Amino acid sequence: MSEPISGPYRWVLLFGVWLVYFGFGLTQVAMAPLIGVIRADLGLSDGAMGLILGAWPLVYIAMAMPCGAFLDRAGPRWALFAAAAIIALSAAARGLADDQVSLFFAVALFGIGGPLISIGAPKLVSLWFEGPDRGLAMGIYITGPALGGISALALTNSVVMPLMGGDWRQVLFLYAGISLAIGLFWLMLASHPRARHLPGLAVAEKSPSAEYGGQTGVFLELLKIPAVRLMLIMAVGAFFFNHGLNNWLPEILRRGGMTAAQAGYWAAIPTAIGVFSSLLIPRFATPARRRWILAALILGAGLTVLLLQFAGNDLALTLGLVLQGVARGSMMTVMMLALVETAGVGSRHAGTAGGMFFSAAEIGGVLGPLALGALSDLTGGFGAGLYLLSGICFLLLLVLLRLRT
Repeated sequence: MSEPISGPYRWVLLFGVWLVYFGFGLTQVAMAPLIGVIRADLGLSDGAMGLILGAWPLVYIAMAMPCGAFLDRAGPRWALFAAAAIIALSAAARGLADDQVSLFFAVALFGIGGPLISIGAPKLVSLWFEGPDRGLAMGIYITGPALGGISALALTNSVVMPLMGGDWRQVLFLYAGISLAIGLFWLMLASHPRARHLPGLAVAEKSPSAEYGGQTGVFLELLKIPAVRLMLIMAVGAFFFNHGLNNWLPEILRRGGMTAAQAGYWAAIPTAIGVFSSLLIPRFATPARRRWILAALILGAGLTVLLLQFAGNDLALTLGLVLQGVARGSMMTVMMLALVETAGVGSRHAGTAGGMFFSAAEIGGVLGPLALGALSDLTGGFGAGLYLLSGICFLLLLVLLRLRT
């Protein structure tokens, strides 16, 4: 096995992963504050927009496992660069879209680049860091998409759209350029001589799976673990909640009486809170406390959607958005930490387990935005969708009661 990465340069590489994840969050969230103007320009209904928002998770489901295998073969340097380039291409293609079909496929393209980051990042952190540093490192890199999302929500309508002359297409072209520049910067960091052990270590961790008969054998062995199966079920519910609410939150707030710029600022609150949550809470999610912490996060998420029903009350709205931020910033990180540290998984199978986790999770990622959009068309508002999300949180608590890692 190659000598593990140690010393300060692993933190530099972590910063590179953080930047790639920032571009991921920026592009992923960029559609949310632009929903109103895109719908008007292309003549789309809420249901059609919900289908478009769920396009990339749909592709993600099919691509997560192949992307995990590609990560093992190509190594993290080229895999993460490819991810950044594909994300940039997706953003540019959105700017070129002129109807529902072309926009759907432009968003779907994101589902090829996304898994290379969300699967590769926890695998690499599990290789580079041990003990308390692992929880800290996971908390740090997960702030990347959070801050990318904050930037998209807070700046798109208030700063970037005016700079681009009110042209939403030019906004997306700008975000595409940012993602590509990040990918090139990561390639430079990962090509440094101090990163020379990076590809060898990532590939070396793949070899023990041979005892199970290759990648398919590892997949089947992991599915035999009851905790892994329960974590996959929880991943579906958590992503249904997160993707459904995150994609529609600016529009929910706008239809509650806010301007587009105001809705963007308010929708950025949970993402900002999530940055601090992801840095603080995972460090305390030791095996002894993990189930209680997950229960508290799920309860907070459920309370969020109930408080959003009182959008006219600033105090209730603020409390709801803060609770959403705490849950958003930590829930998935704690789940991934639990999965990686489950007996029978560990660092050597973190890539495969991560692929399974996100493949399952993105089923919820597809259904969440689609369900909220469809319910809005049927009922004329988002109330029914918000109650559905609270029911999802209740089901997550029931599954958590059976979880033993």
